[in-house]
Amino acid sequence: MSKFLKGLQAALLGSALLAGGAAAHAADISGAGATFPYPIYSQWAQAYKEKTGTGLNYQAIGSGGGIKQIEARTVTFGASDKPLDGDELKANTLVQFPTVMGGIVPVVNVKGIKPGELVLDGKTLAEIYAGKITKWNDAAVAKLNPKVKLPDAAIAVVYRSDGSGTTFNFTYYLAAVDAAWKSDIGVNTSVEWPVGIGAKGNQGVAASVGQTANSIGYVEYAYALQNKMTYTDMLNADGKRVAPKAEAFAAAAANADWKSQPGFGVILANQPGKGSWPMTAATFILMHSDATDAAASAEALKFFDWAYGKGDKMAAKLDYIPMPDSVVKSVKAEWAEIKGKDGKPVYAAMH
Repeated sequence: MSKFLKGLQAALLGSALLAGGAAAHAADISGAGATFPYPIYSQWAQAYKEKTGTGLNYQAIGSGGGIKQIEARTVTFGASDKPLDGDELKANTLVQFPTVMGGIVPVVNVKGIKPGELVLDGKTLAEIYAGKITKWNDAAVAKLNPKVKLPDAAIAVVYRSDGSGTTFNFTYYLAAVDAAWKSDIGVNTSVEWPVGIGAKGNQGVAASVGQTANSIGYVEYAYALQNKMTYTDMLNADGKRVAPKAEAFAAAAANADWKSQPGFGVILANQPGKGSWPMTAATFILMHSDATDAAASAEALKFFDWAYGKGDKMAAKLDYIPMPDSVVKSVKAEWAEIKGKDGKPVYAAMH
């Protein structure tokens, strides 16, 4: 197991212990949810604690768990890579805003295949996950990779076993490019996978692929990058071969109309543009507009205010894309909706 994955497991164990309450500092910020942004949230948390003394007790349990915990008010914020729609936000008195964008990438463990050497398109990827393509040297894979020596070996498919915003964005893309996937399997944070083995979290999928010969999985790019995993290139909506890089994620987000959806809930999958990465996604924070603990909500907003202002360079080093200044301005304006029992915005009290 890689040093990075061991560090993640240790950090997650620490979060679980802190969540028990006894070890947590009174001023620590509590949150839970998506594993997609965990690498950057952990770096932000370390830097923020060094500066302010306030820690972040974040449980990377998957988007589904994060939504459940914020709805139950057991944490100050939830984190989800699946944006909630306007009705869901209203029904649960939630405010939603994006923090960063990143890319979901296919990762493989095939002997002799190097990062970026293999290329897939959406339909081929969908048919692998649907169990229609079962061998690495299948004609569809070989046609895309005429210069790559592909083994006559069964493909071991790895998927997310937990409720996952990464899975939501991944299946959204597969449904967008393959009609059979859309009708037979669909789009959700968890689906009935026809084949494969499940693993929990981005870190679980990364570990399973790393340990399983001839496997394929899907993870947020930071996990592939930090674990030196073999990622594939993709053919995008314009039919162009693209590598998973920051500029390709940024290209996919360039024309996003963030104000078109409640809570900035824009889906960035399969965007047009010759340089666009097809599985780009934003990750979101969920907080109650009727804050039962105004002080805790204010501390969380202080953290995100700091992250927007000071965290861009750290995000860029992990190939996440910071939110545009115009979006950040709109997000901070929306924070006025988060009010304490006295009816006053908790963010206004920070100034």
